[in-house]
Amino acid sequence: MNIVEKFKHWKRKQRWNRQYKKGRWENLKSDKESGRYKTIVEYSERYGNKNPDILDLGSGEGVLLDYFNSDLISSFDGMDFSSVSIKKANKANRAKGTFTCEDLHDFKPKTNYDIIVLNEAFYYIHETKKQEVIDTLKAHLKTNGIIIVSIYREGLGCWEYFKNHDFEELDFTTVTTHEEKTYWKIGAYKLT
Repeated sequence: MNIVEKFKHWKRKQRWNRQYKKGRWENLKSDKESGRYKTIVEYSERYGNKNPDILDLGSGEGVLLDYFNSDLISSFDGMDFSSVSIKKANKANRAKGTFTCEDLHDFKPKTNYDIIVLNEAFYYIHETKKQEVIDTLKAHLKTNGIIIVSIYREGLGCWEYFKNHDFEELDFTTVTTHEEKTYWKIGAYKLT
């Protein structure tokens, strides 16, 4: 990224922190959002290894962890760009949950995972860094590990990174709501 893009990236981080402070993202806990979270859990249970170690990229306050049965997972690591959301996630003190504030552009997992979730995060990655991020995630998948991608609406400039020869698509669906323009596309993938 050039200097202008880095500045815009910094400004975006400041905006996310302000929004989390003001409660802008409380709607992620609403019934409207539950369908996508439930689909992520369903894909995890159907296609993932048993008793998985899970990495949630774009975890925000850790809402996804609330949808998992903690007895059926080994660990849940959440990572988000917003330090405010991570403070809220850690304050909730959920069983098996650990949350860190990092930038997905430079994030290097410290361990390998059975399930990596790109939770409404992939479209925020700068175009020049998307393949590098994908390569990092691929390197940190355990044997038979899967990547689950959740994208709001169409996700232009995103799906081609998963619908190619590097990945096998295990499942793909569109989760809709009663609101015409509120929907998510969710795919589950494993390495070929």
